[in-house]
Amino acid sequence: MAKVKSDTLHVQGINVGIYTEDYRNEYISLTDIARYRNSDDPRFAIQNWMRNRNTIEFLGLWETLHNPNFNRVQFDTFKNEAGLNRFVMTSSKWNNNLMSMPMRQMCSMLLCLV
Repeated sequence: MAKVKSDTLHVQGINVGIYTEDYRNEYISLTDIARYRNSDDPRFAIQNWMRNRNTIEFLGLWETLHNPNFNRVQFDTFKNEAGLNRFVMTSSKWNNNLMSMPMRQMCSMLLCLV
């Protein structure tokens, strides 16, 4: 099923979409939130956030708790490199290398915890 925009939040002059795929779980668009920092190309704001060691550790802990297929060995490599100038992380790289849950599903589950 394709994602469907179910609502929109208006936050500090930015429209943030709320999406769903199954009409039970909703998630907020990180891309829309990142437009607050860089309206021309929000993916750079997300990449910078994903380079942060604290972010990598948080995502790794979340995956460890919720994903039995998570590739811990590759994660340790990413965690050791996080924060270095040469370290680059994207949601695609995270998903493809770590057998992680798709970011969309992860964000949906995180919002359910709030």
